[in-house]
Amino acid sequence: VQLVESGGGLVQSGGSLFLSCAVSGFTVGTAVTKWYRQPPGKGLEWVSTIFPNDSQYYAPAVKGRFTVSKLNAKNMLYLQMDSLQPNDTAIYYCTKDDIRGQGTLVIVSS
Repeated sequence: VQLVESGGGLVQSGGSLFLSCAVSGFTVGTAVTKWYRQPPGKGLEWVSTIFPNDSQYYAPAVKGRFTVSKLNAKNMLYLQMDSLQPNDTAIYYCTKDDIRGQGTLVIVSS
């Protein structure tokens, strides 16, 4: 199983970023997958979960601003992040069970 995140970067407050996660070793269409983030100096925070039937759940801090999705045909996961705020600054990880990728860094400047 391997997950590889991409799409992070530096963005101004109020801006948007689109994160991608390339998956191998399992099928996103049949797995429960999650996004987590780790702010500087803090622990992992759950961000979102997407189920095989496309049901989605979000942490209160990101609900209404972030949208998780997947493309079964390409075995990809995505996280659209809008209205970004400085406290969204973190390394973002896509995960399956206890396996995660190397992460992608998102920095939101004020």
